[in-house]
Amino acid sequence: MLHYFLFPLADQFQIFNVMKYITFRSGGAMITSMLLAFLFGKPIIDWLRIKQKHGQPIREDGPERHIIEKAGTPTMGGVLILFPAVLSTLLWSNLTNMYVWIILGILVSFGLIGFADDYAKVTKRTHAGVSGRLRLLFEFVVAGIAVFFVVRLTAGSTSLPTNFSSSVALPFFKDVMINLGPFYLLFGAFVIVGASNAVNLTDGLDGLAIVPVMIAAGSLGLIAYLVGRVDYTEYLQIPYVPGTSELAVLVAALLGGGLGFLWWNAPPAMIFMGDTGSLSLGAAIGAIAVSVKHEIVLAIIGGLFVLEAVSVIVQVASFKLTGKRVFRMAPIHHHFEKLGWAEPTIVIRFWIIAVVLALFGLATLKLR
Repeated sequence: MLHYFLFPLADQFQIFNVMKYITFRSGGAMITSMLLAFLFGKPIIDWLRIKQKHGQPIREDGPERHIIEKAGTPTMGGVLILFPAVLSTLLWSNLTNMYVWIILGILVSFGLIGFADDYAKVTKRTHAGVSGRLRLLFEFVVAGIAVFFVVRLTAGSTSLPTNFSSSVALPFFKDVMINLGPFYLLFGAFVIVGASNAVNLTDGLDGLAIVPVMIAAGSLGLIAYLVGRVDYTEYLQIPYVPGTSELAVLVAALLGGGLGFLWWNAPPAMIFMGDTGSLSLGAAIGAIAVSVKHEIVLAIIGGLFVLEAVSVIVQVASFKLTGKRVFRMAPIHHHFEKLGWAEPTIVIRFWIIAVVLALFGLATLKLR
């Protein structure tokens, strides 16, 4: 919005020429989002604490220390990230860019799905919220619509090769694309929904999910900026997708909102992210990866989320097939809690893993 009003004035006031730079607007979006999260954090937390009374229901099969310490903490804290991030994106991004609107649509839609799930948990006083099948149905519908529009955007570009819109790029290889044809819609939707629910599973300890989310989002924001620039894509020999550089502004807004939320979520947490935040942020990361044609790289950058999701799958499969559990508790961060690890130890070590995986994922841009 600011870009629309201020950049045309650059001829009269040279200072407004900075509005054409994505890097400047990204910085503005990040600072704005962070300040909004700081400003509205305490009032929102107080309001949610009054409305929810007993806070988020805690799993009774979890570690006893976890149940005692977390009881009564309000949830739906994702609004502390989404509200500042969406508003900052609208203020600082180029609103003629369709990629921005697609990711915003994903953020808001999955945020509403998560909000409905959180609301059901709080009102019913149970750890189980909206039916899992119903939630997945809505998620796949929204994700499918988003992928459809991404495919239309890339298919309509004359600067891209044939079948690019329905192809998947392989990391570590130059110009190697696998054309999935019409199945790409299902694949893209699976990436978005999978990322969304993997982040949701990771959100179990104070600060555990938000920092890896910011690390993954920041990495994908950098990739989006590079992929949208002809000069960088020619140098790195990666697929060029015009228009994706603008997503760096949206990602910066998410990072600012995430930092503001972390201020209130740092141990001991005053508020939980809830499904409102985890589902929407995970879906946004997945949608950005689909937009920039780095779906497989997402599995590397977001490897921590993959590990959490796989631990749940392995646990459920093992118990159903053999009646035995592989982990003391799943997702895997609870396994380490059961082993006696302190919560800060688990969280910080998982952050380190997230950083290492993100660096490895970014290295795929050059190792080709």
